[in-house]
Amino acid sequence: MTDLSDVAVLIPAFNGQADVERTLASFRETSPVRVLIVDDGSTPPIVAPAVDGMQIEILRMPKNGGIERALQTGIEALAARGVRYAARIDAGDLATPGRLDKQRAYMEAHPRVAVLGMWTHVVSTDGAPLFDLRPPAEPAAIRRTMLARTCFTHPSLMLRIDAVIDAGNYRARYRAAEDLDLILRLMERHDGANLPEFGLFYELNEGGISATKRRAQVISTLRLQLRHLRVTNLLDWFGVVKSIAHLLLPYRALRGLKAKLLKTTSSA
Repeated sequence: MTDLSDVAVLIPAFNGQADVERTLASFRETSPVRVLIVDDGSTPPIVAPAVDGMQIEILRMPKNGGIERALQTGIEALAARGVRYAARIDAGDLATPGRLDKQRAYMEAHPRVAVLGMWTHVVSTDGAPLFDLRPPAEPAAIRRTMLARTCFTHPSLMLRIDAVIDAGNYRARYRAAEDLDLILRLMERHDGANLPEFGLFYELNEGGISATKRRAQVISTLRLQLRHLRVTNLLDWFGVVKSIAHLLLPYRALRGLKAKLLKTTSSA
C-alpha cells in the first residue's frame, strides 16, 4: 500500500455540491486520501460527503473571492498542516485510478520537479469525449514550448508545496490565468513535467472560466507571455500571435478548430 499521508487533494468550490461529490467519488487509490475543499462562499455551504477511504476537510471563505484567492488560501492551509504535495482537481472533473500514487512516486524520484501534470481526456458535461490533450512530458520540451501552447492541464497538477510557497503562491495579479502565472514562476527555479498517461477527465463547461472569463484569461496570458518572452525563441513569438488571435476571433470558432485539429492529430 502506497503512503499518501503527505498528499492532499485541493479543490476550490463555489456551489456545485453534486459536482464536488462526483469528483471525490472518482478517486481510486490503494491508501487513504486526504482532501481539502476550499468553499469560496457557497450558498448553501458545501457539505463534506461521506466517501470511503477519504479524510475530507472544508475550509470556508467568508465570502466569494475568486479561484485565485481560494487556491492561495488552500496552499497556505496545507503548508501549515505539513502537507508536502497538493493534487489539484476541480469540481466536475474526474480522476483516473491511481493518479495520486503515480504522481507522488514521480515527484519523489525527481526532486527538481515542482509541478507535475498528466495527459487529459476532455469531455462534455454529459461525459461525451471531445478531444485529448497530450502535452510534452519532458522538462526540456516544456521549457521550449511553454509560452506557445498549453503545456499543463491545471486540474491534473501535483504541486510541491514548499516550492509553491517560495515562488509566492497563487496570486490574483493575472486573473483567470493564475495557473500559468504560478507555473512560470516555479519554472524559474524548478522543473515541470507531465506523466505521459491519462490522469484526468476534464469537463468542458460553457459556464466555466475558459468561456465566461475568456477575454480576461487571454489578456492575462498575453501579459505573462510578454513578461517572460525570450526574444530569440520563435515559439514564444508564436504564442504571442496566437493570444492576439484569440482576442480577435470568436470563442466557439476557436474551440471548434482546436477540437478538429486535436482529433485529427489523435487519429493520425
